[in-house]
Amino acid sequence: MNDSNSKAQSLGGLVTPVSIRKRGARLDVPGLYRSPKLKRHLEQRLGAVEGIHSAEANILTGRLLVRYDPDRRPADIIRIVERELGARTRRRKTVKRAPPAPLKSAVKAALGGFSEMLGGVGRNLAPAPVFGATALTASPAAAAKEVQEARSWHVMTPDQVLAHLVVSLKEGLSSDEAGVRLRRYGENTLAAGEKRSDLAIFIDQFLNAPVALLGASAVISVLTGGKVDAAVIMGVVLINGMIGFVTERQSEKAIASLAKTGVRDVTVLRDGVSKNIKVEAIVPGDILVLVPGTYIAADLRLLKAHRLSVDESALTGESLPVAKNHDFIGAGETALGDRINMGYMGTSVTGGSGEGIVVATAEASELGKIQTMVGEAEAPQTPMERQLEKLGTQMVYISAGVCVVVAGIGLLRGFGWLEMLKSGVSLAVAAVPEGLPAVATTTLAMGIGNMRKHNVSVRHLDAVETLGSVQVFCMDKTGTLTMNRMAVVAVHSGGQPFAVIQDSFQADGASFDPMDREELVRLMQVVSLCSEVELHGEADNPELEGSATEMALVEMALKSGIDVMALRAKYPTKRTRYRAEGRPYMSTLHEYKGGKHLLAVKGSPDEVLEMCEHQFKDGEVIPLTDEARAAILDENRRMGGAALRVLGAAYRELDTARMPAKTGQLIWLGLAGMADPMRPDMDKLIAMYHRAGIKTIMITGDQAATAQAIGEQLGLSGDQPLQVLESTKLDDMDPELLAGLAKNVQVFARVSPAHKLKIVRALQEAGYVVAMTGDGINDGPALKAADIGVAMGKSGTNVAREVSDVVLEDDNLHTMSVAVRQGRTIYGNIRKMIHFMVSTNLTEIEVMLIGIAAGWGQPMNPMQLLWINLVTDIFPGLALSMEPPEPGVMGRDPRDPDEAIIAGHDLKRMIFESGTIGLGVMGAYYAGMKRYGIGPAAATLAFNTLTMSELAHSYSSRSRYRNVFGGVKLPPNKALWAAIGGMT
Repeated sequence: MNDSNSKAQSLGGLVTPVSIRKRGARLDVPGLYRSPKLKRHLEQRLGAVEGIHSAEANILTGRLLVRYDPDRRPADIIRIVERELGARTRRRKTVKRAPPAPLKSAVKAALGGFSEMLGGVGRNLAPAPVFGATALTASPAAAAKEVQEARSWHVMTPDQVLAHLVVSLKEGLSSDEAGVRLRRYGENTLAAGEKRSDLAIFIDQFLNAPVALLGASAVISVLTGGKVDAAVIMGVVLINGMIGFVTERQSEKAIASLAKTGVRDVTVLRDGVSKNIKVEAIVPGDILVLVPGTYIAADLRLLKAHRLSVDESALTGESLPVAKNHDFIGAGETALGDRINMGYMGTSVTGGSGEGIVVATAEASELGKIQTMVGEAEAPQTPMERQLEKLGTQMVYISAGVCVVVAGIGLLRGFGWLEMLKSGVSLAVAAVPEGLPAVATTTLAMGIGNMRKHNVSVRHLDAVETLGSVQVFCMDKTGTLTMNRMAVVAVHSGGQPFAVIQDSFQADGASFDPMDREELVRLMQVVSLCSEVELHGEADNPELEGSATEMALVEMALKSGIDVMALRAKYPTKRTRYRAEGRPYMSTLHEYKGGKHLLAVKGSPDEVLEMCEHQFKDGEVIPLTDEARAAILDENRRMGGAALRVLGAAYRELDTARMPAKTGQLIWLGLAGMADPMRPDMDKLIAMYHRAGIKTIMITGDQAATAQAIGEQLGLSGDQPLQVLESTKLDDMDPELLAGLAKNVQVFARVSPAHKLKIVRALQEAGYVVAMTGDGINDGPALKAADIGVAMGKSGTNVAREVSDVVLEDDNLHTMSVAVRQGRTIYGNIRKMIHFMVSTNLTEIEVMLIGIAAGWGQPMNPMQLLWINLVTDIFPGLALSMEPPEPGVMGRDPRDPDEAIIAGHDLKRMIFESGTIGLGVMGAYYAGMKRYGIGPAAATLAFNTLTMSELAHSYSSRSRYRNVFGGVKLPPNKALWAAIGGMT
């Protein structure tokens, strides 16, 4: 492949190959970055070239993926792409040439006075080359774009960033300069997610082939004098449309009601003082003040960071808060989650303090780029949408074909064209099962109603059925499988391990009160005293402020019954020695009883244990033996291997109030292991999916080791070895290779939003129906692209909810099993209903075709056919759609999405059934014709015979696999008996 690349690179300077394979090439295209117009142009033009299968342009990477026939040469493909770029690309290359020497001098002279024009910056600041040059050589819009789209902020020092953006660290921006930049860059707002209007929802109900055919039949009826027939036909169409409109509109409103109001004010440094401004008024160069609870409203390069930690789970999927360091200098390829000198829009400060300079706002931020990806992602049709659309089109073709045949026969027999036109309307009405859309829509609407009872909002009708077709569940870990908060889940104290499950201490599977064990009480007291967590409010329900890890320890003490506020008041802190480089532990000195002082220590288990000489066990202090020390270290390794964040705690009583210069002679208390706890019974849910034939995949921003431990805990791979793939291997991976790997991988680690989208598309290319669950901003593109996007209602972000198909209002992922069962049952019932309706419509076609072809007139008129389709068909059909779930519905594999909704054996059975019923109807019509002649009396006999036959046929349509004469007894369907009784 390297030879191919070298050869291709010599072909021209416009397009640069990234990778070339036998059937595809990935190319760097100048001007494509953030250019939707060029994206559309290339995809449309290249897609029309013979031998090119597809072209996919990504405006966030500036790359183009072209798939083509294996006999096409890569060099030819590159020339075609360069040709399509045309003169515009060549002009851009010309602009980049170095200017003549006199012009360079003029630009340099102009730059010398540019800093004088910048208000509020100060004369001693040198003009920033990039910022100043951009402002002079390009339009304001181009300057804004170049400044905000720089991707190297994390490799620059704070001083370089300040100089680049021409800002004083002490003064910040002046109000005047901020106003100039606001006009240049625009407001710091993201466009709201696209929502369907009421009119769009209403119109969508009529965009299908059967409705078009019925509309044409209504027009013909009006032209031929059948105004009543036309009114009835259009009434049917409107009723069906209103059912779908009302149901989908209610779902949209329910999901919209979950939207949360975001933070509107932030604190920035302007004119040398801190000011509160609106989020919309933030501009590049503003210096934001960061304290616990601060919502980071733009992308930042950190200038100061004092024990600063930021929750980036909504953006990166990393479950633990990230410790920030403003002195860190990254490399160009440093992953987003590893840029610890940066802060990003949509995240929040959980502990510490700091300052950061804004480097990108609005669409130029990382969150804005994700929103662009969401806009580019396309939601696929649901399996049933495709099947019903195909069925409707087939019925239209059948109707058109029968109309042409009958018209031809009629004209040959000497009938007039007007009479044949009326007959064509009758056949069109007979061919199209008018009740099918209404019953299918009503069935799905009832499914949505049932989901609402379980706190599930479904945006689209067909999403209910698609849930039953899902073959792969891609689950975001943080906030979906887990609670998205830190909690103590394991403790080792007094030589014994304890589990902490939902705030309950357990030993050997049995719960107990931790206050009955003195070693646990003393451990919780020490970690509550040796802590940076601040408590506010009432003692019985205080509000905590601090890092997620330390809050988890204090919460453990509070929920166990320790009054932490009273404890701290009794033993006030006199000295604190914070963690530092080379000292991975924290020490605090407290007033203690009897004139003594208590030294509390918490930190890295290895380091703290090394400083201990004794341990507290069974209520007394005993020597720490080598065996006990080895057991503690083994437990620490075991807890670390289970992806827990482990801290050790110890203490010592001192006779003086002086913090010892060297910490030692400590008494060991124990280990505390913390993690983002799993939601209850997630492993059981995964096992249920596996029994239902659904593959489960976890997608997370965590490190591979953490992800593997959690994957094993969940049982994602069943009885097979767990396969983990890191995102670093995804960037340059061929889509076909990824599609093959995705079939065998259960965990994807260290993923970005683009990776999630790539994984979902790879699974879809492999032929799977994919559901994606998530709650964060970073899940948005994948949620939209998946066949079913499932968002969390409480903890989820607005971005996730706006693009999803299903919203779990109470964040209970177990409800998805109810949805899957409901979806499978609904699809099976719709197939039963379709079997019943299509077979009866085939009977109508056969009866009408034979009658007209034989010269016996029309056995039934359009009004009678409409009555059968709308009354005799709809009520039994609706009752069939309410069939209770058949036994074992969750013990079968998902259906093949490519399986026709009417399979070959189904069609044979329907032809047999319709032929049998048709013979009976034609026999009755023939008898009536012989006795009464061609006219209403004979037609009434045919109508009554067909009606009663269809009612009997509805009962035989209850199951594809069982019949009324034997086999396993079907569960009762009272609705069907009521429908049959009501019709008779």
